[in-house]
Amino acid sequence: MAHWLIRGADLIVTMDDDRRELAGADIRLRGGVVAEIGDGLSPGGAEIVEARGCLVTPGLVNTHHHLYQSLTRAVPGAQDALLFGWLKTLYPIWARFGPEEMHLSALTGLAELALSGCTLTSDHLYIYPNGARLDDTIAAAAEIGLRFHPTRGAMSIGESAGGLPPDTLVEREADILKDAIRLVDAFHDPAEGAMVRVGVAPCSPFSVSRDLMRDAALLACDKGVMLHTHLAENDEDIAYSEAHFGCRPGQYAEDLGWTGPDVWHAHCVKLDAAEIGLFSRTGTGVAHCPCSNCRLGSGIAPVRAMRDAGVRVGLGVDGSASNDAGNLIAEARQALLLQRVARGADAMSAREALEIATRGGADVLGRPDCGRLAVGKRADLALWDMSGIEAAGSWDRAAILLAGPGRVRDLFVDGRQVVRGGHLATLDLPRVIEAQTRLARRLAEGH
Repeated sequence: MAHWLIRGADLIVTMDDDRRELAGADIRLRGGVVAEIGDGLSPGGAEIVEARGCLVTPGLVNTHHHLYQSLTRAVPGAQDALLFGWLKTLYPIWARFGPEEMHLSALTGLAELALSGCTLTSDHLYIYPNGARLDDTIAAAAEIGLRFHPTRGAMSIGESAGGLPPDTLVEREADILKDAIRLVDAFHDPAEGAMVRVGVAPCSPFSVSRDLMRDAALLACDKGVMLHTHLAENDEDIAYSEAHFGCRPGQYAEDLGWTGPDVWHAHCVKLDAAEIGLFSRTGTGVAHCPCSNCRLGSGIAPVRAMRDAGVRVGLGVDGSASNDAGNLIAEARQALLLQRVARGADAMSAREALEIATRGGADVLGRPDCGRLAVGKRADLALWDMSGIEAAGSWDRAAILLAGPGRVRDLFVDGRQVVRGGHLATLDLPRVIEAQTRLARRLAEGH
């Protein structure tokens, strides 16, 4: 396996247990892990990466995405809608997807994440039209070289049964559970340093039955995998829960086995104080998606209150149909700004927001081997060129979220170089973009 020496970085923000920041230090990557950090390390046969002028951080971690949506950015009719209306507009378009659309949109979304400094991402795929499978996205992640935590999503209550999605996009619950078992058995790697782990993820309480939520929790427990879903995303979501279940989303989750350190929920914009306390006591994680929450008018999630209560919080770019981008460093900046809008200029520092984007997300996904730079941790790291116009005049290299680039110079995942000099090293990106544009045009024309 490759042996690298990252040499002479202006600053290394380790996000280790002591939150050390090291000026002018080197990092040795060998065997897929951080082998050594220190000053003046000997080359020892390593391939040298000069890091003068660069900030080095752990690779960013994305805890919520819908990669398939990169084919449906800025769709007319969905641009100005709230969540439920937005979904109703897009469901018929997504119903025309197949394996090619799933694979190509995943390549595009993963490439965008990599260029924004992401080394580990989850994905929530809950539609499987026309023969599409989660396997299509897993193959895309392997092609690019990102560490991947895909989740087997599902919808089982269609319009004819009072649900939101069209009947063509829902599945039989027995089939959902059977395929989840297949995927875990085929792809899930529980070992430290795993490149692929699989989760179980019914789409939302308003698109699956109570029975499926409970059965999914039992299955995940039996298989030793994590659970994921959307929860308390906006006022419509709260109203639906109270009308159909007679309780708030947090209570519904707790009743069905959906709290605990093996569970993380997306959005949680409308969690109240009692629900925040529940998540803190049980170790339940949250994927905070600030840009998507703004785009859909859902509100500002109470991240400051969650963090103060000890809730594990990571960042998610969400789907590109509700964000229109998949830039994780930009997402971290947005998280910082929104907490300040809601709570004041001292509500969140640039370093805390970067921590949420790195070790915070890794902890949400159950990956203490990622999200920090320390000897023995995975060799997942990002090099940010701070010599450009974005950081010109900055007094504090670690405050990259205030003044710094939105695109990474170099990216390493498990000690393999995925981005080199600002370009993907593992993929012919112009070819992928050309194919993505062709498929998007075909969908827009109704084919």
